[in-house]
Amino acid sequence: MENSTVQEAQSLGDQIQVLIDKLFAFSSSLLLPSRLTQMGIMIALLVVAYLFKLYFGPKIHERMRGLTGRPKWQLRIFVLLHKRMWLIVFVVLIWVVIALESEVLNLFPSRYYLLSIVGTISFAWLMVVVVARFIHNSFLRRIVTWGAWAYVTLYFLGLVTATEQLLDQLAIEFGDFRLSILMIIKALVVTAIFFSLARLIARGTTKRIRNNAEISPSMQVLMVKFIQVILYGFAFFVGLKAIGFDLTGLAVLSGAIGIGLGFGLQKVVSNLVSGVIILMDKSIKPGDVISLGETFGWINTLGARYASVVTRDGKEYLIPNEDLITNQVVNWSHTNDFVRLDIFFGTAYGDDPHKVRALARAAAASVDRVLTMRPPVCHIVGFGDSSVDYILRFWITDPTDGLTNIRGNVYLALWDIFKENHISIPFPQREVKVLRDKPE
Repeated sequence: MENSTVQEAQSLGDQIQVLIDKLFAFSSSLLLPSRLTQMGIMIALLVVAYLFKLYFGPKIHERMRGLTGRPKWQLRIFVLLHKRMWLIVFVVLIWVVIALESEVLNLFPSRYYLLSIVGTISFAWLMVVVVARFIHNSFLRRIVTWGAWAYVTLYFLGLVTATEQLLDQLAIEFGDFRLSILMIIKALVVTAIFFSLARLIARGTTKRIRNNAEISPSMQVLMVKFIQVILYGFAFFVGLKAIGFDLTGLAVLSGAIGIGLGFGLQKVVSNLVSGVIILMDKSIKPGDVISLGETFGWINTLGARYASVVTRDGKEYLIPNEDLITNQVVNWSHTNDFVRLDIFFGTAYGDDPHKVRALARAAAASVDRVLTMRPPVCHIVGFGDSSVDYILRFWITDPTDGLTNIRGNVYLALWDIFKENHISIPFPQREVKVLRDKPE
């Protein structure tokens, strides 16, 4: 064991020494007169590129602010080019100088060797920035950009092999399992690539599913969730496989963890299973208007654990999926959008009930949202103490626009039409008599 540790330390020291020797040799070559001249040219080009951005940057920015009606992808490209203007100008200038020295002045390649390396690395950095813009997550984009910059720099300097050997020596071991920094970096790179591809595929697939009118909303949600789980799970396991992780042991471990979670997270699991059942039986889907207890609103989204219900007053309730399965839920738009509403009113005994019923039907039919294809009906439901009691029934197809407001509009229409036709709405009246004691 001690001999192995000593050998690892010696090997690690050798790799570090090799890397230091290469860096020292490259640094020593920079002291040659021709290399110093090339470094002076690069510094001058950097100053010119900075002054170019300093002078033309604000003017180009003003021109960009005046662009209207352009597609978003074009505007994003303009913004990217504006932010990296100094790098673009520097790359153009350095390759112009290289072309002049090689084609016009016919200088030996050693005279512009350093310029060509820096020009190549700068161009590679610029391409990395352009390609990284396709990654929407800012944190992931920053990591990919810096990692790619480091790799291309090491590649064109010829230090990739030495760096890989050094990172491979920095490792820890658990029995037969060996984990090095190089393996971790490779796993992160592979996982990031597959996660980006999974995200891209999931977004494209989700868009197609959402635009398919033949698929019900609940099945759309179920298909989208299933595709996301498959793609991201595949990316995760590929990343583990890239570092040599034994997936057989992971399967055994996940089984044991699953048993523990089954007991400890019964409610969470119940909500997850209930969410799958809701999506499969289509009893509730996004856009449905439901009533659950005192909560009335429409389904905004269906999640894995809860459903989002938005009420008319702007409140958003997160109702666990289990409650939607176990409790009685009124779905106002389950099979169709037809909703019948009832309102009650009373008129005086002296008013003709036949005329009252006709006027009530006409009042309800005059409201915009009330359906004419299902005409309103009005019936007498009883004789009260001071009024003849009626029920007025009418149908609508847009419960998401509210129920209280349509009832209020119908009541208002009743008030107007009863006032025009001298139909009175009675109210209880009481007479109070004060009895005085008779004098003795």
